[in-house]
Amino acid sequence: MPAIAPYLDALNPEQRRAVEHGVGEADAKALLVIAGAGSGKTNTLAHRVAHLIVNGADPRRILLMTFSRRAASEMSRRVERIASKVLGLSSGAVTDALAWAGTFHGIGARLLREHAHQIGLDPAFTIHDREDSADLMNLVRHELKFSDTETRFPTKGTCIAIYSRVVNAQGDLDEVLTSVFPWCAMWSKELRLLFGAYVEVKQKQNVLDYDDLLLYWAGMMAEPAIAAQVSGMFDHVLVDEYQDTNKLQASVLMAMRPDGRNLTVVGDDAQSIYSFRAATVRNILDFPAAFSPAADIITLDRNYRSTQPILAAANAVIELATERFTKNLWSDREAVTKPFLVTVKDEADQVRYVAKCVLEARESGTPLKQQAVLFRTSSHSGPLEIELTRRNIPFVKFGGLKFLDAAHVKDVLAILRWAENPRDRVAGFRVLQLMAGIGPGTAGKVLDAIATTPHPVWALGEVPPPIKAGQSWLDLVALVQRLSGRQAGWPLEMAYARHWYEPLMERLYEDATTRVADIVQLEQVAAGYQSREKFLTELTLDPPDATSDQAGVPMRDEDYLILSTIHSAKGQEWKSVHVLNVVDGCIPSDLGTGSTHELEEERRLLYVAMTRAKDELHLMVPQRFYVTQQSRNGDRHLYAQRTRFIPRSMTGQFEDILWPPVTPYAGATSPSKPVVVDLGSKMRGMW
Repeated sequence: MPAIAPYLDALNPEQRRAVEHGVGEADAKALLVIAGAGSGKTNTLAHRVAHLIVNGADPRRILLMTFSRRAASEMSRRVERIASKVLGLSSGAVTDALAWAGTFHGIGARLLREHAHQIGLDPAFTIHDREDSADLMNLVRHELKFSDTETRFPTKGTCIAIYSRVVNAQGDLDEVLTSVFPWCAMWSKELRLLFGAYVEVKQKQNVLDYDDLLLYWAGMMAEPAIAAQVSGMFDHVLVDEYQDTNKLQASVLMAMRPDGRNLTVVGDDAQSIYSFRAATVRNILDFPAAFSPAADIITLDRNYRSTQPILAAANAVIELATERFTKNLWSDREAVTKPFLVTVKDEADQVRYVAKCVLEARESGTPLKQQAVLFRTSSHSGPLEIELTRRNIPFVKFGGLKFLDAAHVKDVLAILRWAENPRDRVAGFRVLQLMAGIGPGTAGKVLDAIATTPHPVWALGEVPPPIKAGQSWLDLVALVQRLSGRQAGWPLEMAYARHWYEPLMERLYEDATTRVADIVQLEQVAAGYQSREKFLTELTLDPPDATSDQAGVPMRDEDYLILSTIHSAKGQEWKSVHVLNVVDGCIPSDLGTGSTHELEEERRLLYVAMTRAKDELHLMVPQRFYVTQQSRNGDRHLYAQRTRFIPRSMTGQFEDILWPPVTPYAGATSPSKPVVVDLGSKMRGMW
């Protein structure tokens, strides 16, 4: 019998049904929770995990998978607050016991290390991020002489994107090339050869890329004995944001729970917007029928974020979707004002209107941080950024360069990664070229010299020092040997790496002083991890969001406007939201109308953007765009139409605004009685 649960009294009836489903049963049916935008999804899932623990579930045998480490940490904290209060446990007891809460990739990495010897892996493998993977792909590409072809062969970035798409979508290479990369279809044979060689090189160097963490996990689950062992580690499996999973992740989950027993997934088909990462809405749409008996479905449709008029407009947009789980979001937050559908002449008027509204809202008491401007593509915000700068309105833009993409941060991580795994050729290649006088040729020769030795780190000390590298070379050899021997311990190893690297930065980067602050920040982050291996693994799988430039904005001004792509805005909310360019060609994108499923995802993008708004929503409809170098006659204007996702029949859900408003000429009497002035007489009178 489940425990009496007064701590669930604050939940609404649907949330409570989701929390209590199957609790106390040994083999509860699979559960799908369709959680609409702003419906308290995170709170519901946290209460479900806590309720399982309160009713006797062992938190060490609960697998909780999310799409970011921060989300997993937040979920664990919420579970801690709920369960500890009921059970009277000390702070940290539940969180420490809930050890299997993390991302798909993070959980996969941990399982692979634990079962490495059963599947032929060395547990000391290192993990390449996307850029490292592309660099390794490029090395293999050069070795196969595909860069010497007379016809342009796909770049390293395109090659790794194709490889990743095939792996995550569980598709055939030729099908992926035809549907997603048609300009590369002629290279099918060469790409197969390249990818085979790439996999072979990864195995020789004992590295896994991001996709391998799922691919090896899926391969492990294809072995019945190992699958039974891994699945038997967990009594309950719960997955957040299931609409964002790809076919590979779904295959892993189904292998973990083929009968659906004690399996819960939470998500919203209407917010499935990541097909460019190979995510597929089919996973959530097809989930109930994947089991026999079919999974139970509970819908959370009460919204705690937006006003009812905003929800009514969003419901109308998504109601026209070709396939979906039926739900209509509702709220008891009434409002007189409907969302605004703002028609402006062009992009210049669009940005002037947005800037005006932002400043007016600020004067009325809404901080800039509580306002956001969203757009389909990062480039759409260019004119607005210029206008905001002109008006001295501070802003932070999301959807740009990530912290770990910064070259200096990657340099330091390469040092640590090379020490962790001396056979990691990409890391070694990068580190060696940091020193003066060492280019690709010399770096390659050094790596070749140590590659075949049983102890590459000590063999490095036997390599003749490159003449121009000087003391930096001797210091590097000492550093790598010290880090590999682990005498110093973590996180002191990070400090040693920084002290070797900092003197090189003045030569490598003009803005070295600014970049040093990032390395110091990285060292502070490192102190929060138990080991170098854990630091490298988790930082690669779940990197911080912003570069130092972005992170510095709040320090320069206490308030700032949020600019964000719609993709980066998912899961966020603001009091006031402006959505730019709600016209065909932008939403939906010209590139998103090639098929029905692409068009439906564009519809969901608009829905996601609209449901970020709490109190005010402005959809901007510029009537024309200024396009450069698009025709023989040079620059020209393109005329636009309001997005097809808001047809004429739907406009009653909005407040129509034409901006700037048309005003009569000063002094005019009436349209039928024009004013006549003898300007000729006035001109003559001036002289």
